[in-house]
Amino acid sequence: MIDAPPGAEVLLVEDSPTDAELCLRALRKLSLAHVFAWVKDGEEALNYLFGTCGGPGSEPLPRLILLDLHLPKVNGLEVLQKIKQGKDTKCIPTVVLTSSKVDRDIVESYGLGANSYISKPVQFDAFIETVSWTGLYWLVVNQPLAISDGAVHGSRTAA
Repeated sequence: MIDAPPGAEVLLVEDSPTDAELCLRALRKLSLAHVFAWVKDGEEALNYLFGTCGGPGSEPLPRLILLDLHLPKVNGLEVLQKIKQGKDTKCIPTVVLTSSKVDRDIVESYGLGANSYISKPVQFDAFIETVSWTGLYWLVVNQPLAISDGAVHGSRTAA
């Protein structure tokens, strides 16, 4: 079952319940977003983004995707590739948040269009801090793009 409400501001793609809870706790603590979606495998992520639950034309797409690489059903690299090829999803900031420190995974992730690659810290406090800083950057500091009718536009107007 997908624990993913349509219209979520952050989509977390993570098969580990412990890591998912830590991520959501860190983001909620800073009130960085109000609605979170958590999917537990790559197939659920693709269904959420491109299928009936929150896909284009239905509910708004997330402002940020946190994506693990080692997922059941469809791996994170395949999910990343589909996100960055999608007309409506390619500009969504997608952060690979994984335990892998393998050079090949890092190179392939960036080659597929990942906006950032972060290896999950093992220690609890470091994990919470890393996710908090990641959320602050991508949801507050970063200047996002908006897509309408396949065209890319800045999401903020000039002062």
